[in-house]
Amino acid sequence: MIHIPPATRIVKLSGDYGMSGFVMRRGGRLPEVQIACETWGELSQNHDNAILIFTGLSPSAHACSSPQDPAHGWWEYMIGPGKPIDTDRFHVICVNSLGSCFGSTSPSSTNPATGKPYGAGFPELTIEDIAKAGHHALNDLGIEHLFAVVGASMGGMSALAYALQYPDEVNYLACISAATRALPFTIALRSLQREIIRCDPGWNGGDYFGEEGPDCGMVLARKLGLMSYRAAAEWRHRFNRARMAAERRPQGPFAIEFEVESYLDYNARKFVRTFDANSYLYLSRAMDWFDVADHGGSVNAGLARIHTRRSLIVGVTGDILFPLEQQKEIAQGLEKAGREVEFVELGSIYGHDSFLVDEERFAPVVRRFLDEAAREQAADAR
Repeated sequence: MIHIPPATRIVKLSGDYGMSGFVMRRGGRLPEVQIACETWGELSQNHDNAILIFTGLSPSAHACSSPQDPAHGWWEYMIGPGKPIDTDRFHVICVNSLGSCFGSTSPSSTNPATGKPYGAGFPELTIEDIAKAGHHALNDLGIEHLFAVVGASMGGMSALAYALQYPDEVNYLACISAATRALPFTIALRSLQREIIRCDPGWNGGDYFGEEGPDCGMVLARKLGLMSYRAAAEWRHRFNRARMAAERRPQGPFAIEFEVESYLDYNARKFVRTFDANSYLYLSRAMDWFDVADHGGSVNAGLARIHTRRSLIVGVTGDILFPLEQQKEIAQGLEKAGREVEFVELGSIYGHDSFLVDEERFAPVVRRFLDEAAREQAADAR
């Protein structure tokens, strides 16, 4: 059962697509779209303090706690009163991606034409579609211009796509542990995850609704994903070769024995209970398809379409999923286009997921960038 956080707001897009539906980048159409979001802080009188946050592949829009939902958010240390993304200063909107299963239109949504879930009949999804849906949702919320767009991992790709497609509607960009396009290693990794899910008989061609679903495939795919999200240095520091206590070990041949195995198994099974397999497939493939070069013929030509006043690009040493060279490519491309860029390299042991857990390194970087941007905007207004 998918949990929708209690503070989630559902925006039923009106947009500008009318009778033709929401047209997707690869030609598909959705007759109706809703986007789940959460908001914090007050929108200023002249609407100049809005920050849009795109999530990674698996989170909901619940990025931080609030009186309406005190549950810990996925970016709790980063967002809130007095925090780096300061909700006393900014109006913050986090959107659940189109295609995700936490309230936004997705493969588990009902297809109005059939009265049944879309399943694998959901239109082909791209990162550009996710950005477009976020843009429509903002317009329906009365926000036509952004102070900043922020995203990490898949959310960083979505933030890039937003800045590419709506270059005159965003002032600042913060892109963390993301890339202009997937490398062969990450494509291969995600392809294998998708194959593992599809090979589970429970997937049933994407039509598993009302049934158990591809739980075994999802567990294995998530374990493989978890191994790529973190770094070997963290595994060694955190677990080394520690074994589970005898009373905790499952019985049977080849049963789990090491603590690192137990960690992977627990977190993968917890994930399966909260995420839809088809959403995983669609969002994963969208990441592989994304290529900034599609917006101009080359990566640099695509990045030149971004008109932000200043951008923050952050990468982490030890990130095997989005290696540091990919963040350097973004920064260098923006610089070649004459944009002002701050590139920050962080030496965290937590690998790709560092932005979720390494408050000590990430919080000061984001705080400084947004503080300087706010001062710059205030000086212009005087």
